[in-house]
Amino acid sequence: MKQFSLFLFVLLLHSCQYFEKQIPSEKELLQKELKSINWKEVDEFPSVADCEKIAEKKLRQQCFFEKMAQLIQEKLDIDSLAVLYPQLDTIQVKVTVFPNATIKFAPQFPQDSVAYDTIKVDSILQARLIDFPKINPAIKRGVPVKTQFILPVILKEKNTK
Repeated sequence: MKQFSLFLFVLLLHSCQYFEKQIPSEKELLQKELKSINWKEVDEFPSVADCEKIAEKKLRQQCFFEKMAQLIQEKLDIDSLAVLYPQLDTIQVKVTVFPNATIKFAPQFPQDSVAYDTIKVDSILQARLIDFPKINPAIKRGVPVKTQFILPVILKEKNTK
């Protein structure tokens, strides 16, 4: 009986450790979860209706980028950028897609570039890059989020003679 009492005492002593463990607070759990999220990647990229039917994530992303570059190129084809700057065959356009599905465009030039009137190029972009089809914003954990990316847009094809 003495052994049983000793066994019961040891069992109770060790089982008390299970009751002493701290339960993390909601704030601690939230901080841990926020740290585990990769904020540099989205679950779903922005998309346009033409690309929605593509199931594979990478192909849908590629479709979106190609469609955006094509739309920007078509809208700039009718303008004078190529006439104003004949040496400019490609322009880098920073595209921002906001959670409310609005879009903002900004030309990107090398920092040492003084050959272009950036204000004039920007105003041409803003005037021409309107009336885009509806763009669905990127999704992160079921929530629409802001995304930014830079698209190379070809203003004129190089002659391959």
